[in-house]
Amino acid sequence: MDTITLLRPDGLVSSPAFSHVAVVPPGATTIHVGGQNAVDATGALVGGDDVAAQTRRVMENVATALAAAGATLADVVSWTILFAQGVDVGAAYAAAAPSLAREGAPPLVTAAVVSGLAVPGALVEASAVAAVVR
Repeated sequence: MDTITLLRPDGLVSSPAFSHVAVVPPGATTIHVGGQNAVDATGALVGGDDVAAQTRRVMENVATALAAAGATLADVVSWTILFAQGVDVGAAYAAAAPSLAREGAPPLVTAAVVSGLAVPGALVEASAVAAVVR
């Protein structure tokens, strides 16, 4: 096997939004991006209390981190997205959708609502695992 395979097995819920299994072949480069918040290069929070604006910045930060490793959002096989309690998760997902979308099978997504995030005022945090077959 020399390609990354994303699976939605029979017997598990079928969703256009996510897959259930990612199979990364031997020799692929795996890239782990730690939790990214909606902060700029100086560490200042971007987006205020607008969860959609914060989510867009979070996705931009993940894209920047991936680029440093020679990958793109299209190479992400698994996302973990944390939402601060009380946010409009639907608005956040709508803002994240362009970053999560891909042709064929979508990536794996784990999402959780948490009581708070480490960055004061942060409403969203995302981490990602990408894989690149070279």
